[in-house]
Amino acid sequence: MSDRREFIKKATLGTIGVSTFLSCNQVENKNEKQAVFPESNQKKPLIISTWNHGLPANNKAWEYLKKGKSALDAIEAGVKIPEADPAIRSVGHGGFPDREGKVTLDACIMDSDSNCGSVSFLQGIKHPISVAKKVLQNTPHVMLSGQGALQFALSEGFVEENLLTAESEKDWKEWLEKSKYEPVINIENHDTISMLILDEEGNLFGGCTTSGAAWKMHGRVGDSPIIGAGLFLDNDIGAAAATGLGEAVIRTAGSAMVVELMRQGKSPLEACKEIVERIYAKHKNHKDMEYLQVGFIAVNKKGEHAGYSLRSGFNYAICDEEIGNRMEDAAYKMSWES
Repeated sequence: MSDRREFIKKATLGTIGVSTFLSCNQVENKNEKQAVFPESNQKKPLIISTWNHGLPANNKAWEYLKKGKSALDAIEAGVKIPEADPAIRSVGHGGFPDREGKVTLDACIMDSDSNCGSVSFLQGIKHPISVAKKVLQNTPHVMLSGQGALQFALSEGFVEENLLTAESEKDWKEWLEKSKYEPVINIENHDTISMLILDEEGNLFGGCTTSGAAWKMHGRVGDSPIIGAGLFLDNDIGAAAATGLGEAVIRTAGSAMVVELMRQGKSPLEACKEIVERIYAKHKNHKDMEYLQVGFIAVNKKGEHAGYSLRSGFNYAICDEEIGNRMEDAAYKMSWES
């Protein structure tokens, strides 16, 4: 554990190379704790998403927006990039499996009219975000789960396929030798991609997708597909999304509470920080505290945005017309050594 923490301490969360499109060019990570511009200088559209894999996701979403596509389509297209990338071991194809060797996926999407679609415990479908979008568009429900979600996906024309790559299967078999579950969300195991968009009309949209915690119990569902936990928005106020240990976010209705604090007048940074503090207060004596990491991103109607996490190591990608596509290091309450 000490070696892992030393790695986290020394690691540099820099940007990764991605192709650029139009004016959404990647710029250097300036290690800013938040990015809040004066209201008079707000630029729309704006995209914010979690972790380094948010950079290529942002680029694709920006491409869609600039082609006149809807923000809902942009979110779907953006997060499909990490969903399809087997090198990203915490989202979609190639994600770490559960303790039975099954890759199970969770996703949700939400539009500015508070329409929602969600799937949980979905197996065999590469793009759960697309199935969640179909739930929003083609059903009277918000969430479909497990076999029912799979049946629905197949009825909508999705193709079932094996999502367990040889690399993930190898790691799973090595894990079986010890079978010790440690829900660590850090530099080595990034977790969810969450994306929030403020479009040119000032409307808010959001989405999340993940393969969840590695080596979880079969059937476990995290916060990512749960509206109000992993994702929430109110188009009059703002939007928020979470990453990290889902159980802690669910216990506190994390993203919904961030939005409610923005409704009370707090900035995105203040709101994210207060909910992280609340999670810490409720979990400081919990058995999982040694491994607990939770982070939030948020944006309000003004375009002010921020990220904040319990521990160091969380970063997020921002894309706008003025500066381009870049990484920001989130402010945090404590380092991993604390």
